[in-house]
Amino acid sequence: MRVRDELGELFADAEFAQAFGVRGRQGWSPGQLALVTVLQFAENLTDRAAAHRVRFGMDIRYALGMELDDPGFDASVPCEFRARLVRHGLEERALDLLLTALKDKGLVKAGGRQRTDSTRVLAAVRDLNRLELAGETLRAALEALACAAPDWLAESVPLRLWTERYGPRIDSWQLPSSQAQSTELALVYGQDGFALLEAAHATDAPVWLRELPAVQILRAVWLQNYTRTATETGQEVKRRESEGLPPSRLRLTSPYDLDARYGLKQGSWWTGYKVHISETCDPEEENLPADGRTASGTATAGPLRIITNIATTDATVTDAEMTEPVHHMLAARDLLPAEHYLDSGDPSAELIVGMKKSFGVTLVTPVLLDSSPQARAGAGFGRTAFTIDWDNRQATCPRGHTSTWWSPAVQRGTKAIVVRFDKETCQPCPVRDKCTRARKGGRTLSLRSREQQQVLDEARAQQTSQDWRTKYATRAGVEGTIHQAVATTGMRRARYHGLKKTHLEHSFSAVALNVIRLNAWWNGHPLDRTRTSHLARLDLSLTA
Repeated sequence: MRVRDELGELFADAEFAQAFGVRGRQGWSPGQLALVTVLQFAENLTDRAAAHRVRFGMDIRYALGMELDDPGFDASVPCEFRARLVRHGLEERALDLLLTALKDKGLVKAGGRQRTDSTRVLAAVRDLNRLELAGETLRAALEALACAAPDWLAESVPLRLWTERYGPRIDSWQLPSSQAQSTELALVYGQDGFALLEAAHATDAPVWLRELPAVQILRAVWLQNYTRTATETGQEVKRRESEGLPPSRLRLTSPYDLDARYGLKQGSWWTGYKVHISETCDPEEENLPADGRTASGTATAGPLRIITNIATTDATVTDAEMTEPVHHMLAARDLLPAEHYLDSGDPSAELIVGMKKSFGVTLVTPVLLDSSPQARAGAGFGRTAFTIDWDNRQATCPRGHTSTWWSPAVQRGTKAIVVRFDKETCQPCPVRDKCTRARKGGRTLSLRSREQQQVLDEARAQQTSQDWRTKYATRAGVEGTIHQAVATTGMRRARYHGLKKTHLEHSFSAVALNVIRLNAWWNGHPLDRTRTSHLARLDLSLTA
């Protein structure tokens, strides 16, 4: 209600017109459904609970502008609304409309500071090991064929035996505990799966059977997990060993969610996705309107943190891979920051230089320190002790000797420059023990390109100062945003199957969080000041 009073109509029907027809019986307003979806995520409601709130909640009726005798909508309507948005690529339309309104009010703008971090999202499917994946995928294919072609299935497979084996879901009975029994069951699954695929691809089978999604998924899972070799006695089915499996980015993890992947972050494994959240983190005074008051005349207080971008990826995508795409998304909204605060999982010298060149954005992030033995020991001559003459392609050591070798190279997939000193110079050097551990050769240096190396050296020097650490502490606030997203909207667990629908969920969750924050900020108590610790409450009670 407060947001509507301050910003007016956020979600006009015309903004969603491409997803809805103009002929036929008139349905619910798309703009109203968008607002209902935002409020649904703000209160972490199911579709049925959201429909109930619309039917009986006076506050939501006021926000939607509904008549008192309006019966509301059926609980299936939000599902159809989300499907239309995904089908027409409108997953981020609600967030774009809110950010546009905030830009018009001067509450968010390009420049300033922003911070980004990611967190794991669990897919709306059960975690399956390889044995469970094979069994459940085959069972799902049989279920689909039993509905689509029951007569063909009864003639093509041993129906009674397979009904006993694949009738119950894989999680409804206990799998074998011994390794030998598990291996035997895995081979049985493999043989049965290949038999079903052969029957579906036979010349006398209907062509459309092999095009069923469940059969296509069965084929993909079997290609990834099994091999079949022709022998003198027939065809031998084998389970792929770990080294023969495709990379995690390509490997299916469930027959019900084809976009979910195995992920690893900070020692935690999960099946699902990652969500990358960007928000403003400007100093408090930069959020205030010119007169320090809202449209309704009330005073504001505290910092306003607005989520400016939300990106959803599968679980295998690293934070560094998303740095450039996130900046492209912010540029599309005309919300690029001047300084972007990232954690240590994002940066590299190449990214720092690239973001500055392409977007004019300064990345404020810790870089990896010098990993040379001298730097790790804190004694001897590290790389910064050498003077680099980039124009003449030479390095000078602390003793005044120059290098004799300068050559481009590729180290661990990264372009580098290798600099070497002659062994005749290094062998008799009196400070050799402080410079190199090489027994026969001379000192070797590994450098980046000139621009990248200079940026890297400057960043390493800055991040050791207390001023830089104090400045970088700003980034820690995004952890609180992640906690709020998980606790308020349930972002840790995906509600829907598929990357696009999960991203739609995250986009509306971002809008819901922004609405909650705007309401608190306009009422003079931003979220980071509303919680009072138990110690503070005790002190207040004693004082009273």
